[in-house]
Amino acid sequence: MKILQVCPKFHHSVASGSTMIAYYISKELARRGHSVTVYTSDMKDKYTRINSGIEKIGGVKVHRFRSVGTVATRKMKIFVTPMSISALKNEVCSFDIVHVHECRSFQSVVVHHYAKKYGVPYVLQAHGSLPRIGSWRRLKWFYDVLFGYRLLRDASKVIALNQMEAEHYKNMGVPEEKIAIIPNGIDLSEYANLPPKGAFKRKFGIPEDKKIILYLGRIHKIKGIDFLIKAYAYLTKKMDCKDAVLVIAGPDDGYLNEAKTLACSLGVSDSVLFTGLLSEKDKINAFVDSCLCAYLGQNEPFGIVTLESAASCTPVIVCEQTPMSDIVKDGDFGFSVKYGDINELAEIMHKMVNDENLLREMGRKGREFVFENYNWANIITKLEKIYEEL
Repeated sequence: MKILQVCPKFHHSVASGSTMIAYYISKELARRGHSVTVYTSDMKDKYTRINSGIEKIGGVKVHRFRSVGTVATRKMKIFVTPMSISALKNEVCSFDIVHVHECRSFQSVVVHHYAKKYGVPYVLQAHGSLPRIGSWRRLKWFYDVLFGYRLLRDASKVIALNQMEAEHYKNMGVPEEKIAIIPNGIDLSEYANLPPKGAFKRKFGIPEDKKIILYLGRIHKIKGIDFLIKAYAYLTKKMDCKDAVLVIAGPDDGYLNEAKTLACSLGVSDSVLFTGLLSEKDKINAFVDSCLCAYLGQNEPFGIVTLESAASCTPVIVCEQTPMSDIVKDGDFGFSVKYGDINELAEIMHKMVNDENLLREMGRKGREFVFENYNWANIITKLEKIYEEL
């Protein structure tokens, strides 16, 4: 099949959200012999550009269009690519199927117009972004009224990560027969042979005898980082747990200064390390050197970081009543906590930090569970069937 993947950003070294998912889907489809093209912007993140033009990545033809706009539009992660309009107008008919990543984007609006005009089927994958939460909720509502509802209504199929997201689609007017539930996966080849312990600690000057409590992801207000820092302060101050350091790894998404200020005000800034964005190698080293990974966003639609942590034999803590809490329970590789309950989170962290046997057993179960259930090869097989049906 000739398949077009359309996403606001696309880069093999940006391991977060829809950017990473679009990359792995495209790479695996190309490996299976499909002709895969990606239309995207020249933005790596909100502020960093990549050279525009055409390049090949992992057998995938990537066409990067020059992004224009203001600082405000980039903060909203809206990357306007005017040159993609003529490209889609002229080329969309040459593809058998179009897969649109993200609902609220400039690219999705253009795809909707020309795919509908020329009768080309398209699949839409919102990647958990449908709920109107956060600082841009009014603009999201405005977008949905102008474009979003029609974009969802006219899709040949929509991809939900889980039943919770399927309900979000239904609430936006998508009929049940158009919804397919396909979870995300991870590239298990990266975790087949784990590195020896110690590399991450050495690189960042963490004493060998210290335990690492890890958060890895965007430094954003909705990620529960304040909850984690407060519980860590309780752990160290009230429960006298002095042998654990908190590592917060990931790019700033508007909350870094507040997080640092909070750590300072609670008197734990000396034992909280902010690393910034990690390379893939450093990310896996961080998982391996950590005794647990906390991923505490209460609105997380999935949480790929928790699967990566489990594949690295590192147990996790997530929030109750999230899709990932059910997965963690099924695999028995971590704990769920009520969002905002600082005492409960501190107690769970204390238990995990001080019980090597528990960590070892949960680590073993997590790795086995992820390798059995979240292989990209199996997930892409399900996606291929949908493409073929359409």
